[in-house]
Amino acid sequence: MEKPTPTAGSMPDEWCMRHFDHLSPDLADTMPQTMARVRELCPVARSEEHGGFWVVSRYEDALTVAQDWEAFSSAHGLGISGAPTVVRNLPVQADPPEQRIFKRLINPFFTPAAVAPWEPATRELAGRLIDGFIESGSCEFMDDFARPFPSLSFFRLAINAPAEDLEEVARLASTSSTPDDPAARESWLGLYDWIRDFTRRRRKEAPRGDVVDAVVHAEIDGRPITEEEVIGTVQLLILGGLETTAGALGLMLDRFCRQPEIPALLRARPELIPAASLELLRLDPSFVAVGRTATRDTDLGGRPVKAGDKVLIHWASANRDAGEFEDADTFVLDRERNRHLSFGAGPHRCAGSNLARMNMRVALEEVLERLDGIRLQEGAAVRYHRGLTRSPDTLPIAFTPGPRLAPKDS
Repeated sequence: MEKPTPTAGSMPDEWCMRHFDHLSPDLADTMPQTMARVRELCPVARSEEHGGFWVVSRYEDALTVAQDWEAFSSAHGLGISGAPTVVRNLPVQADPPEQRIFKRLINPFFTPAAVAPWEPATRELAGRLIDGFIESGSCEFMDDFARPFPSLSFFRLAINAPAEDLEEVARLASTSSTPDDPAARESWLGLYDWIRDFTRRRRKEAPRGDVVDAVVHAEIDGRPITEEEVIGTVQLLILGGLETTAGALGLMLDRFCRQPEIPALLRARPELIPAASLELLRLDPSFVAVGRTATRDTDLGGRPVKAGDKVLIHWASANRDAGEFEDADTFVLDRERNRHLSFGAGPHRCAGSNLARMNMRVALEEVLERLDGIRLQEGAAVRYHRGLTRSPDTLPIAFTPGPRLAPKDS
């Protein structure tokens, strides 16, 4: 099939209905418009790409698939994602009751009460990163803030990993999450090796009382956890801690550049930032889709799904379904009900959502307090990371220069 080109801001109808490809860079660049067309043409579309799969684009259908784990399995649900992981991402690539065991293992370390003590250090980190570029009046926001901020915070506070390893681990996580990248398989292997060595060291060290201690010393159904289970669990924590929050921050600043009235409002009324971050997450999630496998013949939105069929839940599309959200394409700060799916739904809802929300709130508070006149640098064009996650590849912004808060030698 000849490669289609987007028209009028959306991919062609034939592409939307029969050749949908979640790995397409053109989809990443036209996602809101293209997914609106998919919802209109065929809410449960059958794509012929990647061996064939269903695309679920409306809210009600997405929620049905996410919550019905018996009919739509996660254990074999990521086959349409591209390059396979070396080990399973746990608990995402498991179904209940096994999934619940691993979810209970990590949940206590990411409750609101557990992450609240991390806020002062998180805020200090945000301020230090902003100090690094605020005097210049410009920065590459993804490299200078959006990626290092959640990554450094997660490495230091959540898993107590060496900061000097962060750059390489972040590179491996980013490349492995671009499934059709030729280096994806090699990156999965590199990530596997780093986690294996890191967790082996942690087994020998004095306990720190963190989630890594809980994982490496866990018992699963009365037996010691296996090394592959340890690696798979920590692997998922890293992918969530490094990739998705960075993407969400980049997408939020991207929107600020296009809608300057939003940062102006929040700068004047910072108490609105928690509610605003939920609405920004709804509009522009970084975790855009996930795969499932049908375990039995079933009907989905009037389409006959067969046992063994792959199903792609498109969270980003469901978040803009007018059947669930009034003025779905508009930033509505006082939205009465905002049951967005940016953290997923059902038993596999993101375990780190409380940490992500805290990171995003702190980041927005610090950025909005100190950076005024946020805009794209002249001539900049934003392209987006493709795959199951979405974020700006680069985001060169300009703003009114300001003073550092800390001495330069601190």
